[in-house]
Amino acid sequence: MNSRVTVKGVVLVAFVLLHAPLTWAVERAEVEETARLLAKLLESGRAVIERNQPLIDDPHKGDKGLTPELFEAELVREFRAKSGIDLSALPTAPVSVVLPPLAKELLPALVQASREVVRDAQVVINQRGIGYKNFIPATWGSQASARFSKSAHIRLKQTALDARNPKNEPDEYEASVLKWLAARPRAEAYVSELTEEGQTLRVVMPIYYAKDCLACHGEPKGVLDISGYPREGHKEGDLAGAITVTAPLSNR
Repeated sequence: MNSRVTVKGVVLVAFVLLHAPLTWAVERAEVEETARLLAKLLESGRAVIERNQPLIDDPHKGDKGLTPELFEAELVREFRAKSGIDLSALPTAPVSVVLPPLAKELLPALVQASREVVRDAQVVINQRGIGYKNFIPATWGSQASARFSKSAHIRLKQTALDARNPKNEPDEYEASVLKWLAARPRAEAYVSELTEEGQTLRVVMPIYYAKDCLACHGEPKGVLDISGYPREGHKEGDLAGAITVTAPLSNR
């Protein structure tokens, strides 16, 4: 296994593969950056849904106006704020904007999958007379990840130590990474490792609770939230979980 943790630009190498071919090093860097951006894009979509949660759960309003087009526009703005990359200008991006070819291919594919999830949820979103509709960031994220992963050769997964959805339970490696991250102050960090004898790269990027998340995951701990789950008692900035991106490497 070849693993590394990147924290604010500082790379800590746990295991070093000596004399690796240049093609291997280049490909790992490109796939790792693509994986990081895909995780950031999924995180951006979760933020858009979270911001629109009061609108989605408004029982008095029918047509919410949260169309696939509006969602995509907000997603592009959120991702630009988080990454500095304007997805709307991707085809004509200047040479100074250096993106791996794989990222140029897969970021629009994830945008499309994300938009389709919102499109297919219009009946739920616009239903009058019902408040909580279970169309929350985690639900949207699971559906967008599954739709994207089905059509791409890269797998996206949301996970957490105290996952409410059994499908999001961490494996042994993810659990160890989450515990490592939870013991440290919030930082722009991600962890990557090579698996399957160097054939696959896995990137784990943490996500943190925003203020809006605390309505369901905050205090008082144990009191049922709107979905019927007991609140976990988290505070803003606590580790919420992670997004795992698993991608194959072709050059070995």
